[in-house]
Amino acid sequence: MAQGVAEKLTERVKGALAGSKVERGQDASAVLMDALVQTLRETFDEAGSVDLLANVREKNKEGLPYVILFLGINGTGKTTTVAKLASMLKKNGVTVVTAAGDTHRPGAIEQLTEHANRVSMKVVSQRYGADPAAVGRDGLLFAKAHHIDCLLIDTAGRMQTNQNLMEEMAKVVRVVNPDFKLFVADSLTGNDAVSQAELFNKHTGFDGVVLTKADADVRGGAALSIVYTTHKPVLFLGVGQEYGDLVRFDPHKFIDSLFRNEA
Repeated sequence: MAQGVAEKLTERVKGALAGSKVERGQDASAVLMDALVQTLRETFDEAGSVDLLANVREKNKEGLPYVILFLGINGTGKTTTVAKLASMLKKNGVTVVTAAGDTHRPGAIEQLTEHANRVSMKVVSQRYGADPAAVGRDGLLFAKAHHIDCLLIDTAGRMQTNQNLMEEMAKVVRVVNPDFKLFVADSLTGNDAVSQAELFNKHTGFDGVVLTKADADVRGGAALSIVYTTHKPVLFLGVGQEYGDLVRFDPHKFIDSLFRNEA
């Protein structure tokens, strides 16, 4: 996990223990562990939680589509996560359309289209080089015209041009005004995932997090670091390659798993 986060959490644990007493015969390490677990629970509680499905249905009561914008750098599994979330929503009776807002990466539109075909989802797209904000707007107009419940907008993530990317994403946000901005991070990248989260949160903001490749991440430092740094909740974990391999994140189970093998 991020060193700065580890240091701040350590200070919080110290503060929680200050002035407490350990009785004779009491296990001091158990007292310390309890304070640490409580600090971690408070960290996740402060970030809150989101029921995305309930949000979608609430917006649909107004006769309007719920718009989810996906943010994150290339290579994190963002496009695959769009398809996974679409599959989850469809299984819950939500109609979905996606907009191919990554108009820069070669093959990005074809990749999203292939995923969409597999989960039976319509794709709204333009040519490569088109304005991603215009693609998002087209997707929104299509969703409204066809009474689609939810619009998922895929986006670019070219980290080699940070400033241009941030300006482009900020424009998409202004034009489409999404109901929810979902940041997708690779749980295996550790500190990089945290710095990416800070960058997007600063320039575009986001409302929740999906951590991909969580099936290979034993300790999950990225989850704790991102939540502590941004105060935004982790909603889902990507735990495999299949479309059904997107699971809801349970912070209490996550914390228990961290110390499952501790004596």
